[in-house]
Amino acid sequence: MSSPKPSTIRVGRRYRANRLDGPYDAIVIGSGIGGLTTAACMSKLGKKVAVFEQHYTAGGFTHSYDRNGYEWDVGVHYIGDVGADHTLTKRLFDHITDGQLKWAPMDSHFDRIFIGNRHVDLVAGPDAFKAELKKAFPGEEQAIDTYLEYLKKVAKAMPGLVIGKVLPDLAAGPLRKLVDRTAPSFLNRPTREVLEGLTNNQKLIAVLTGQWGDNGLPPAESSFIIHALIARHYLYGGYYPIGGASEMAKTIIPVIQQGGGEVFTYADVTEILIEKGKAVGVRMADGEEVRAPLVISNAGVFNTFDKLLPETAPHRNYYQQKLKAVERSMASNCLYIGLEDTAENLKLPKTNYWIYPGTNYEKQVSDFVAAPDEHDIPLTYISFPSAKDPSFAERYPGRATIEIVAPGPYDWYQDWADKTWGKRGEDYEAKKEAYAQRLLAKLYEKFPHLEGKVDYYELSTPLSTDYFCRYSKGEIYGLNHTPSRFEQDWLKPKTRIPGLYLTGQDVMTCGVAGAMIGGLLATVAVSGLKGLPLAKRMFVG
Repeated sequence: MSSPKPSTIRVGRRYRANRLDGPYDAIVIGSGIGGLTTAACMSKLGKKVAVFEQHYTAGGFTHSYDRNGYEWDVGVHYIGDVGADHTLTKRLFDHITDGQLKWAPMDSHFDRIFIGNRHVDLVAGPDAFKAELKKAFPGEEQAIDTYLEYLKKVAKAMPGLVIGKVLPDLAAGPLRKLVDRTAPSFLNRPTREVLEGLTNNQKLIAVLTGQWGDNGLPPAESSFIIHALIARHYLYGGYYPIGGASEMAKTIIPVIQQGGGEVFTYADVTEILIEKGKAVGVRMADGEEVRAPLVISNAGVFNTFDKLLPETAPHRNYYQQKLKAVERSMASNCLYIGLEDTAENLKLPKTNYWIYPGTNYEKQVSDFVAAPDEHDIPLTYISFPSAKDPSFAERYPGRATIEIVAPGPYDWYQDWADKTWGKRGEDYEAKKEAYAQRLLAKLYEKFPHLEGKVDYYELSTPLSTDYFCRYSKGEIYGLNHTPSRFEQDWLKPKTRIPGLYLTGQDVMTCGVAGAMIGGLLATVAVSGLKGLPLAKRMFVG
Protein backbone atom coordinates (compact mmCIF):
# COMPACT_ATOMS: atom_id res chain seq x y z
CA MET A 1 0.00 0.00 0.00
CA SER A 2 1.56 3.28 -1.06
CA SER A 3 1.47 6.34 1.15
CA PRO A 4 -0.70 9.27 0.05
CA LYS A 5 1.20 12.21 -1.45
CA PRO A 6 1.10 15.47 0.51
CA SER A 7 -1.08 18.20 -0.93
CA THR A 8 0.45 20.73 -3.33
CA ILE A 9 -1.60 23.66 -2.01
CA ARG A 10 0.89 25.71 -0.05
CA VAL A 11 0.08 29.08 1.48
CA GLY A 12 2.70 30.90 3.57
CA ARG A 13 6.51 31.04 3.49
CA ARG A 14 8.63 28.09 4.52
CA TYR A 15 10.45 28.80 7.78
CA ARG A 16 14.24 28.92 7.96
CA ALA A 17 16.03 30.68 10.81
CA ASN A 18 17.90 32.86 8.28
CA ARG A 19 14.59 34.06 6.81
CA LEU A 20 13.56 35.72 10.06
CA ASP A 21 13.59 39.48 9.70
CA GLY A 22 13.31 40.74 13.29
CA PRO A 23 12.90 42.46 15.55
CA TYR A 24 9.16 41.69 15.60
CA ASP A 25 6.58 43.57 17.65
CA ALA A 26 4.69 40.34 18.26
CA ILE A 27 4.81 36.61 17.63
CA VAL A 28 1.63 34.67 16.89
CA ILE A 29 1.71 30.89 17.47
CA GLY A 30 -0.54 29.19 14.92
CA SER A 31 -2.06 30.45 11.67
CA GLY A 32 -5.69 29.51 12.22
CA ILE A 33 -8.14 32.28 11.38
CA GLY A 34 -7.88 33.72 14.91
CA GLY A 35 -4.09 34.07 14.66
CA LEU A 36 -4.26 35.48 11.13
CA THR A 37 -6.94 37.98 12.19
CA THR A 38 -4.83 39.21 15.12
CA ALA A 39 -1.71 39.49 12.97
CA ALA A 40 -3.52 41.39 10.18
CA CYS A 41 -5.29 43.76 12.61
CA MET A 42 -1.98 44.49 14.36
CA SER A 43 -0.25 45.00 11.03
CA LYS A 44 -2.90 47.62 10.19
CA LEU A 45 -1.98 49.35 13.46
CA GLY A 46 1.64 49.53 12.27
CA LYS A 47 2.99 46.44 14.00
CA LYS A 48 5.40 43.90 12.56
CA VAL A 49 4.17 40.41 13.35
CA ALA A 50 5.65 36.94 12.75
CA VAL A 51 3.14 34.08 12.58
CA PHE A 52 4.57 30.59 13.15
CA GLU A 53 2.63 27.62 11.73
CA GLN A 54 3.84 24.03 12.23
CA HIS A 55 1.81 22.68 9.25
CA TYR A 56 3.08 22.93 5.65
CA THR A 57 0.31 25.40 4.77
CA ALA A 58 -1.25 28.32 6.61
CA GLY A 59 -4.89 28.66 7.64
CA GLY A 60 -5.52 26.06 10.35
CA PHE A 61 -9.06 24.75 9.84
CA THR A 62 -9.47 27.18 6.93
CA HIS A 63 -6.81 25.47 4.81
CA SER A 64 -7.59 23.46 1.67
CA TYR A 65 -5.79 20.44 0.32
CA ASP A 66 -5.63 18.58 -2.99
CA ARG A 67 -5.12 14.94 -3.85
CA ASN A 68 -5.64 12.85 -7.00
CA GLY A 69 -6.70 15.90 -8.97
CA TYR A 70 -9.37 17.08 -6.50
CA GLU A 71 -9.47 19.82 -3.87
CA TRP A 72 -11.37 20.02 -0.58
CA ASP A 73 -11.73 22.40 2.35
CA VAL A 74 -11.16 20.84 5.77
CA GLY A 75 -13.28 23.10 7.94
CA VAL A 76 -14.93 25.94 6.03
CA HIS A 77 -18.26 24.51 4.94
CA TYR A 78 -20.26 27.71 4.96
CA ILE A 79 -20.04 31.18 6.47
CA GLY A 80 -22.97 33.39 7.51
CA ASP A 81 -23.36 37.14 7.82
CA VAL A 82 -21.19 38.09 4.83
CA GLY A 83 -23.99 38.97 2.40
CA ALA A 84 -24.26 42.55 3.62
CA ASP A 85 -21.44 45.03 4.25
CA HIS A 86 -22.77 46.20 7.62
CA THR A 87 -22.25 42.95 9.53
CA LEU A 88 -19.34 42.43 11.92
CA THR A 89 -18.20 39.29 10.07
CA LYS A 90 -18.11 41.02 6.68
CA ARG A 91 -16.44 44.17 8.09
CA LEU A 92 -13.76 42.03 9.71
CA PHE A 93 -13.08 40.02 6.55
CA ASP A 94 -12.88 43.21 4.47
CA HIS A 95 -10.54 44.79 7.04
CA ILE A 96 -8.06 41.90 7.22
CA THR A 97 -8.06 41.10 3.47
CA ASP A 98 -8.23 44.70 2.16
CA GLY A 99 -11.54 43.66 0.60
CA GLN A 100 -9.90 40.98 -1.56
CA LEU A 101 -11.95 37.99 -0.37
CA LYS A 102 -15.18 37.49 -2.35
CA TRP A 103 -18.25 35.45 -1.47
CA ALA A 104 -20.82 33.36 -3.36
CA PRO A 105 -24.28 32.81 -1.84
CA MET A 106 -25.55 29.27 -1.37
CA ASP A 107 -29.13 28.28 -2.22
CA SER A 108 -31.72 30.19 -0.16
CA HIS A 109 -32.62 26.77 1.33
CA PHE A 110 -29.11 26.59 2.78
CA ASP A 111 -29.54 23.82 5.39
CA ARG A 112 -31.82 20.80 4.94
CA ILE A 113 -32.55 18.95 8.17
CA PHE A 114 -33.61 15.30 7.81
CA ILE A 115 -35.31 13.71 10.83
CA GLY A 116 -35.87 10.10 9.78
CA ASN A 117 -37.57 10.31 6.38
CA ARG A 118 -38.99 13.79 6.77
CA HIS A 119 -37.07 16.95 6.06
CA VAL A 120 -37.49 20.64 6.82
CA ASP A 121 -35.37 23.39 5.27
CA LEU A 122 -33.78 26.36 7.00
CA VAL A 123 -34.35 29.26 4.62
CA ALA A 124 -32.40 32.53 4.36
CA GLY A 125 -34.00 35.70 5.75
CA PRO A 126 -35.96 35.92 9.03
CA ASP A 127 -39.39 36.14 7.32
CA ALA A 128 -38.76 33.24 4.92
CA PHE A 129 -37.17 31.28 7.78
CA LYS A 130 -40.30 31.72 9.91
CA ALA A 131 -42.72 31.06 7.04
CA GLU A 132 -41.03 27.76 6.15
CA LEU A 133 -41.10 26.57 9.77
CA LYS A 134 -44.73 27.61 10.27
CA LYS A 135 -45.70 25.73 7.12
CA ALA A 136 -43.97 22.60 8.48
CA PHE A 137 -45.32 22.99 12.04
CA PRO A 138 -48.88 24.36 12.02
CA GLY A 139 -50.02 25.35 15.51
CA GLU A 140 -46.45 26.23 16.58
CA GLU A 141 -46.52 29.82 15.28
CA GLN A 142 -46.12 31.39 18.68
CA ALA A 143 -43.17 29.17 19.65
CA ILE A 144 -41.46 30.02 16.34
CA ASP A 145 -41.97 33.79 16.77
CA THR A 146 -40.75 33.67 20.38
CA TYR A 147 -37.72 31.63 19.31
CA LEU A 148 -36.64 34.39 16.90
CA GLU A 149 -37.19 36.97 19.66
CA TYR A 150 -34.89 34.88 21.88
CA LEU A 151 -32.17 34.93 19.21
CA LYS A 152 -32.43 38.74 19.12
CA LYS A 153 -32.16 38.98 22.91
CA VAL A 154 -28.98 36.89 22.93
CA ALA A 155 -27.51 39.14 20.22
CA LYS A 156 -28.33 42.18 22.38
CA ALA A 157 -26.62 40.64 25.40
CA MET A 158 -23.44 39.75 23.49
CA PRO A 159 -21.67 43.14 23.49
CA GLY A 160 -21.55 43.03 27.28
CA LEU A 161 -19.98 39.57 27.24
CA VAL A 162 -17.55 40.58 24.50
CA ILE A 163 -16.41 43.79 26.24
CA GLY A 164 -15.92 41.84 29.46
CA LYS A 165 -13.25 39.81 27.65
CA VAL A 166 -10.98 42.84 27.18
CA LEU A 167 -11.65 45.04 30.20
CA PRO A 168 -9.17 44.99 33.08
CA ASP A 169 -10.30 42.68 35.92
CA LEU A 170 -11.30 45.62 38.13
CA ALA A 171 -13.79 46.84 35.56
CA ALA A 172 -14.82 43.41 34.27
CA GLY A 173 -16.29 42.39 37.65
CA PRO A 174 -18.88 45.19 37.88
CA LEU A 175 -19.65 44.84 34.15
CA ARG A 176 -20.33 41.14 34.65
CA LYS A 177 -22.84 41.96 37.40
CA LEU A 178 -24.52 44.45 35.08
CA VAL A 179 -24.62 41.96 32.20
CA ASP A 180 -26.06 39.29 34.52
CA ARG A 181 -28.75 41.75 35.61
CA THR A 182 -29.76 42.83 32.12
CA ALA A 183 -29.26 39.53 30.29
CA PRO A 184 -32.29 37.30 29.69
CA SER A 185 -32.59 34.47 32.21
CA PHE A 186 -32.27 31.83 29.47
CA LEU A 187 -28.99 33.24 28.12
CA ASN A 188 -26.64 30.55 29.45
CA ARG A 189 -29.11 27.71 30.06
CA PRO A 190 -28.85 24.41 28.17
CA THR A 191 -30.30 24.78 24.66
CA ARG A 192 -32.79 21.93 24.98
CA GLU A 193 -34.13 23.29 28.28
CA VAL A 194 -34.70 26.73 26.73
CA LEU A 195 -36.52 25.31 23.70
CA GLU A 196 -38.64 22.93 25.77
CA GLY A 197 -39.83 26.05 27.58
CA LEU A 198 -41.21 27.27 24.24
CA THR A 199 -42.73 24.06 22.80
CA ASN A 200 -43.10 20.37 23.52
CA ASN A 201 -42.96 19.49 19.83
CA GLN A 202 -39.78 17.41 19.68
CA LYS A 203 -39.66 17.50 15.88
CA LEU A 204 -39.65 21.30 15.90
CA ILE A 205 -36.91 21.31 18.56
CA ALA A 206 -34.92 18.83 16.46
CA VAL A 207 -35.20 21.07 13.37
CA LEU A 208 -34.28 24.23 15.30
CA THR A 209 -31.21 22.46 16.73
CA GLY A 210 -30.44 20.65 13.47
CA GLN A 211 -27.17 22.57 13.10
CA TRP A 212 -25.79 21.25 16.40
CA GLY A 213 -22.87 19.77 14.49
CA ASP A 214 -21.67 23.35 13.97
CA ASN A 215 -20.62 23.44 17.64
CA GLY A 216 -20.30 19.72 18.34
CA LEU A 217 -22.63 19.40 21.35
CA PRO A 218 -26.18 18.03 21.24
CA PRO A 219 -28.76 20.51 22.56
CA ALA A 220 -29.12 19.09 26.10
CA GLU A 221 -25.43 19.83 26.70
CA SER A 222 -24.75 23.07 24.83
CA SER A 223 -25.26 26.59 26.15
CA PHE A 224 -28.10 28.48 24.49
CA ILE A 225 -25.50 31.21 23.84
CA ILE A 226 -23.68 29.14 21.22
CA HIS A 227 -26.92 27.82 19.74
CA ALA A 228 -28.29 31.34 19.31
CA LEU A 229 -25.04 32.77 17.93
CA ILE A 230 -24.83 30.07 15.25
CA ALA A 231 -28.54 30.20 14.36
CA ARG A 232 -28.41 33.96 14.07
CA HIS A 233 -25.14 33.87 12.13
CA TYR A 234 -26.90 31.93 9.34
CA LEU A 235 -30.27 33.71 9.55
CA TYR A 236 -29.54 35.55 6.30
CA GLY A 237 -28.19 32.46 4.58
CA GLY A 238 -24.91 30.70 3.94
CA TYR A 239 -21.96 31.82 1.79
CA TYR A 240 -18.82 30.24 0.43
CA PRO A 241 -15.45 31.87 -0.37
CA ILE A 242 -14.91 32.10 -4.13
CA GLY A 243 -11.75 30.14 -4.93
CA GLY A 244 -12.19 27.85 -1.92
CA ALA A 245 -11.21 28.04 1.74
CA SER A 246 -7.49 28.63 1.10
CA GLU A 247 -8.38 32.06 -0.32
CA MET A 248 -8.78 33.22 3.29
CA ALA A 249 -5.11 32.84 4.24
CA LYS A 250 -4.06 33.87 0.71
CA THR A 251 -5.84 37.23 0.98
CA ILE A 252 -4.89 37.91 4.64
CA ILE A 253 -1.13 37.24 4.36
CA PRO A 254 -0.38 40.30 2.15
CA VAL A 255 -1.96 42.51 4.84
CA ILE A 256 0.36 40.98 7.47
CA GLN A 257 3.31 41.56 5.12
CA GLN A 258 2.40 45.24 4.67
CA GLY A 259 3.54 45.80 8.26
CA GLY A 260 6.81 43.97 7.60
CA GLY A 261 5.46 40.74 9.07
CA GLU A 262 5.34 37.22 7.63
CA VAL A 263 3.50 33.92 7.99
CA PHE A 264 6.00 31.07 8.28
CA THR A 265 5.02 27.43 7.66
CA TYR A 266 6.91 24.33 8.88
CA ALA A 267 7.62 26.64 11.84
CA ASP A 268 7.22 24.47 14.90
CA VAL A 269 7.15 26.35 18.22
CA THR A 270 8.18 24.06 21.08
CA GLU A 271 8.19 26.47 24.03
CA ILE A 272 7.18 29.94 25.14
CA LEU A 273 10.23 31.71 26.58
CA ILE A 274 9.65 33.13 30.06
CA GLU A 275 12.17 35.46 31.72
CA LYS A 276 11.65 37.31 35.00
CA GLY A 277 8.04 36.14 34.95
CA LYS A 278 7.32 37.59 31.51
CA ALA A 279 6.78 36.02 28.07
CA VAL A 280 9.66 37.27 25.92
CA GLY A 281 9.53 35.06 22.81
CA VAL A 282 9.46 31.46 21.64
CA ARG A 283 11.82 28.55 21.06
CA MET A 284 11.54 26.80 17.70
CA ALA A 285 12.02 23.07 17.04
CA ASP A 286 15.41 23.87 15.43
CA GLY A 287 16.53 25.47 18.71
CA GLU A 288 16.25 29.05 17.38
CA GLU A 289 15.02 31.58 19.95
CA VAL A 290 12.84 34.34 18.51
CA ARG A 291 12.17 37.28 20.79
CA ALA A 292 9.30 39.75 20.91
CA PRO A 293 7.57 41.75 23.65
CA LEU A 294 4.24 40.04 22.86
CA VAL A 295 3.50 36.36 22.40
CA ILE A 296 -0.03 35.61 21.20
CA SER A 297 -1.10 31.97 21.19
CA ASN A 298 -3.61 30.66 18.69
CA ALA A 299 -2.79 27.09 19.70
CA GLY A 300 -5.74 26.60 22.07
CA VAL A 301 -5.62 26.66 25.87
CA PHE A 302 -4.60 23.01 26.30
CA ASN A 303 -1.56 23.37 24.04
CA THR A 304 -0.68 26.81 25.42
CA PHE A 305 -0.80 26.05 29.14
CA ASP A 306 0.04 22.35 29.06
CA LYS A 307 2.64 21.94 26.32
CA LEU A 308 4.16 25.33 25.47
CA LEU A 309 4.40 26.95 28.89
CA PRO A 310 7.57 25.79 30.69
CA GLU A 311 7.18 23.93 34.01
CA THR A 312 8.73 26.83 35.89
CA ALA A 313 6.45 29.53 34.45
CA PRO A 314 4.54 31.67 36.93
CA HIS A 315 0.80 30.88 37.26
CA ARG A 316 1.30 27.51 35.58
CA ASN A 317 -0.46 25.75 38.46
CA TYR A 318 -3.34 28.21 38.26
CA TYR A 319 -3.85 27.34 34.59
CA GLN A 320 -3.40 23.59 35.19
CA GLN A 321 -6.34 23.86 37.63
CA LYS A 322 -8.37 25.89 35.16
CA LEU A 323 -7.87 23.31 32.39
CA LYS A 324 -9.73 20.82 34.60
CA ALA A 325 -12.80 23.07 34.42
CA VAL A 326 -13.12 22.83 30.63
CA GLU A 327 -13.37 19.87 28.27
CA ARG A 328 -12.27 19.22 24.71
CA SER A 329 -14.92 19.37 22.01
CA MET A 330 -16.03 16.50 19.74
CA ALA A 331 -13.76 14.68 17.32
CA SER A 332 -14.92 13.81 13.83
CA ASN A 333 -14.33 11.79 10.72
CA CYS A 334 -14.59 13.40 7.32
CA LEU A 335 -15.01 11.56 4.03
CA TYR A 336 -13.52 13.50 1.10
CA ILE A 337 -15.05 12.42 -2.20
CA GLY A 338 -14.04 13.14 -5.80
CA LEU A 339 -16.31 12.59 -8.82
CA GLU A 340 -15.44 12.69 -12.53
CA ASP A 341 -18.21 15.01 -13.68
CA THR A 342 -19.34 18.58 -12.96
CA ALA A 343 -21.48 19.56 -9.98
CA GLU A 344 -24.01 20.86 -12.50
CA ASN A 345 -24.29 17.58 -14.44
CA LEU A 346 -24.45 15.61 -11.19
CA LYS A 347 -27.18 17.98 -9.90
CA LEU A 348 -25.28 18.59 -6.65
CA PRO A 349 -27.13 21.14 -4.50
CA LYS A 350 -25.86 24.35 -2.90
CA THR A 351 -27.57 23.10 0.27
CA ASN A 352 -26.03 21.31 3.25
CA TYR A 353 -27.70 18.04 4.24
CA TRP A 354 -27.98 17.21 7.95
CA ILE A 355 -29.16 13.63 8.40
CA TYR A 356 -30.49 12.36 11.74
CA PRO A 357 -32.17 9.02 12.49
CA GLY A 358 -34.69 10.64 14.89
CA THR A 359 -35.36 13.55 17.24
CA ASN A 360 -33.56 12.27 20.35
CA TYR A 361 -30.09 13.53 19.49
CA GLU A 362 -28.55 12.85 22.90
CA LYS A 363 -29.67 9.21 23.06
CA GLN A 364 -28.61 8.59 19.46
CA VAL A 365 -25.13 9.92 20.22
CA SER A 366 -24.65 7.92 23.43
CA ASP A 367 -26.02 4.71 21.86
CA PHE A 368 -23.71 5.08 18.89
CA VAL A 369 -20.61 5.85 20.96
CA ALA A 370 -21.34 2.84 23.18
CA ALA A 371 -21.91 0.42 20.27
CA PRO A 372 -21.13 2.00 16.89
CA ASP A 373 -21.77 -1.18 14.88
CA GLU A 374 -25.23 -1.73 16.31
CA HIS A 375 -26.58 1.82 16.02
CA ASP A 376 -27.18 4.26 13.22
CA ILE A 377 -24.78 7.18 12.77
CA PRO A 378 -26.33 9.93 14.97
CA LEU A 379 -25.35 12.84 12.72
CA THR A 380 -24.25 12.86 9.08
CA TYR A 381 -23.45 16.20 7.46
CA ILE A 382 -23.04 16.35 3.68
CA SER A 383 -21.54 19.38 1.96
CA PHE A 384 -20.98 20.06 -1.75
CA PRO A 385 -18.07 22.51 -2.05
CA SER A 386 -17.76 22.25 -5.83
CA ALA A 387 -21.40 23.33 -6.18
CA LYS A 388 -20.94 26.24 -3.75
CA ASP A 389 -17.75 27.67 -5.32
CA PRO A 390 -18.45 29.24 -8.74
CA SER A 391 -14.72 29.13 -9.59
CA PHE A 392 -14.44 25.37 -9.04
CA ALA A 393 -15.49 24.36 -12.57
CA GLU A 394 -12.78 26.46 -14.21
CA ARG A 395 -10.13 25.37 -11.70
CA TYR A 396 -11.04 21.66 -11.93
CA PRO A 397 -12.89 21.15 -15.21
CA GLY A 398 -15.13 18.09 -15.38
CA ARG A 399 -14.76 17.32 -11.69
CA ALA A 400 -16.77 17.69 -8.51
CA THR A 401 -16.27 17.13 -4.78
CA ILE A 402 -18.38 16.18 -1.79
CA GLU A 403 -17.55 16.03 1.93
CA ILE A 404 -19.32 14.01 4.59
CA VAL A 405 -18.65 14.78 8.26
CA ALA A 406 -19.73 12.47 11.07
CA PRO A 407 -18.76 11.86 14.71
CA GLY A 408 -15.65 9.72 15.16
CA PRO A 409 -14.43 9.37 18.75
CA TYR A 410 -10.67 9.59 19.27
CA ASP A 411 -10.56 6.29 21.16
CA TRP A 412 -11.59 4.38 18.01
CA TYR A 413 -8.17 5.19 16.60
CA GLN A 414 -6.06 5.50 19.74
CA ASP A 415 -4.14 2.27 19.05
CA TRP A 416 -2.56 3.87 15.96
CA ALA A 417 -1.80 7.26 17.53
CA ASP A 418 1.97 6.71 17.64
CA LYS A 419 2.21 5.65 13.97
CA THR A 420 3.21 8.09 11.22
CA TRP A 421 0.58 9.74 9.03
CA GLY A 422 -0.01 7.71 5.85
CA LYS A 423 1.76 4.68 7.33
CA ARG A 424 -0.61 3.41 10.00
CA GLY A 425 -1.04 -0.06 8.54
CA GLU A 426 -3.78 -2.30 7.19
CA ASP A 427 -5.94 -2.62 10.32
CA TYR A 428 -6.26 1.15 10.50
CA GLU A 429 -7.11 1.37 6.79
CA ALA A 430 -9.70 -1.41 7.18
CA LYS A 431 -11.36 0.39 10.09
CA LYS A 432 -11.47 3.58 8.03
CA GLU A 433 -12.83 1.73 4.99
CA ALA A 434 -15.72 0.25 6.99
CA TYR A 435 -16.81 3.70 8.17
CA ALA A 436 -16.28 5.23 4.71
CA GLN A 437 -18.72 2.65 3.29
CA ARG A 438 -21.34 3.56 5.90
CA LEU A 439 -20.99 7.24 4.98
CA LEU A 440 -21.20 6.50 1.24
CA ALA A 441 -24.41 4.55 1.93
CA LYS A 442 -25.86 7.73 3.53
CA LEU A 443 -24.96 9.69 0.40
CA TYR A 444 -26.49 7.15 -2.00
CA GLU A 445 -29.65 7.02 0.09
CA LYS A 446 -30.25 10.72 -0.66
CA PHE A 447 -28.58 10.79 -4.10
CA PRO A 448 -29.04 7.33 -5.65
CA HIS A 449 -27.83 8.59 -9.05
CA LEU A 450 -24.32 9.13 -7.62
CA GLU A 451 -23.76 5.42 -7.07
CA GLY A 452 -21.02 4.25 -9.44
CA LYS A 453 -19.88 7.85 -10.08
CA VAL A 454 -17.37 8.13 -7.21
CA ASP A 455 -13.83 8.20 -8.59
CA TYR A 456 -11.88 8.72 -5.35
CA TYR A 457 -12.51 8.97 -1.62
CA GLU A 458 -10.49 9.08 1.56
CA LEU A 459 -11.42 9.31 5.20
CA SER A 460 -9.75 11.58 7.74
CA THR A 461 -9.83 10.63 11.41
CA PRO A 462 -9.13 12.43 14.70
CA LEU A 463 -5.49 11.36 14.20
CA SER A 464 -5.39 13.49 11.03
CA THR A 465 -6.80 16.43 12.99
CA ASP A 466 -4.06 16.02 15.57
CA TYR A 467 -1.34 15.62 12.92
CA PHE A 468 -2.28 18.69 10.88
CA CYS A 469 -3.87 20.99 13.47
CA ARG A 470 -2.31 19.84 16.75
CA TYR A 471 -5.51 19.07 18.60
CA SER A 472 -4.28 16.05 20.49
CA LYS A 473 -7.66 14.34 20.92
CA GLY A 474 -8.84 15.30 17.43
CA GLU A 475 -11.23 17.91 18.81
CA ILE A 476 -12.39 20.32 16.09
CA TYR A 477 -14.08 23.10 18.08
CA GLY A 478 -11.53 23.77 20.81
CA LEU A 479 -13.46 23.65 24.08
CA ASN A 480 -16.98 22.31 24.54
CA HIS A 481 -19.55 25.12 24.54
CA THR A 482 -21.29 24.11 27.76
CA PRO A 483 -22.93 26.65 30.10
CA SER A 484 -19.96 26.28 32.46
CA ARG A 485 -17.50 27.18 29.66
CA PHE A 486 -19.19 30.58 29.37
CA GLU A 487 -18.67 31.16 33.10
CA GLN A 488 -14.87 30.74 32.86
CA ASP A 489 -13.62 34.30 33.28
CA TRP A 490 -10.02 33.23 32.48
CA LEU A 491 -10.95 32.47 28.86
CA LYS A 492 -9.95 35.87 27.55
CA PRO A 493 -7.05 37.32 25.55
CA LYS A 494 -4.96 38.62 28.47
CA THR A 495 -3.37 35.87 30.56
CA ARG A 496 -1.90 36.27 34.06
CA ILE A 497 1.55 36.08 32.50
CA PRO A 498 2.69 39.52 31.30
CA GLY A 499 3.32 39.54 27.55
CA LEU A 500 1.31 36.33 26.91
CA TYR A 501 -2.09 36.55 25.20
CA LEU A 502 -4.62 34.13 23.71
CA THR A 503 -6.49 34.37 20.42
CA GLY A 504 -8.74 32.06 18.36
CA GLN A 505 -11.76 29.92 19.15
CA ASP A 506 -11.10 29.40 22.87
CA VAL A 507 -11.37 33.14 23.60
CA MET A 508 -14.99 33.61 22.54
CA THR A 509 -16.54 30.73 20.55
CA CYS A 510 -15.77 28.23 17.80
CA GLY A 511 -16.40 28.70 14.11
CA VAL A 512 -14.62 30.96 11.64
CA ALA A 513 -16.52 34.06 12.79
CA GLY A 514 -16.11 33.16 16.48
CA ALA A 515 -12.35 32.68 16.13
CA MET A 516 -12.07 35.94 14.14
CA ILE A 517 -13.84 37.84 16.91
CA GLY A 518 -11.35 36.19 19.29
CA GLY A 519 -8.63 37.57 17.02
CA LEU A 520 -10.11 41.06 17.10
CA LEU A 521 -10.43 40.96 20.90
CA ALA A 522 -6.79 39.88 21.23
CA THR A 523 -5.75 42.89 19.11
CA VAL A 524 -7.80 45.24 21.29
CA ALA A 525 -6.36 43.64 24.45
CA VAL A 526 -2.72 44.06 23.37
CA SER A 527 -3.20 47.52 21.85
CA GLY A 528 -4.95 49.24 24.76
CA LEU A 529 -6.26 52.68 23.86
CA LYS A 530 -4.80 52.43 20.33
CA GLY A 531 -7.11 49.50 19.70
CA LEU A 532 -10.31 51.34 20.67
CA PRO A 533 -10.98 53.04 17.30
CA LEU A 534 -10.57 49.63 15.61
CA ALA A 535 -12.99 48.02 18.09
CA LYS A 536 -15.51 50.80 17.51
CA ARG A 537 -15.19 50.56 13.72
CA MET A 538 -15.68 46.78 13.72
CA PHE A 539 -18.39 46.48 16.37
CA VAL A 540 -20.33 49.67 15.67
CA GLY A 541 -19.41 50.46 12.07
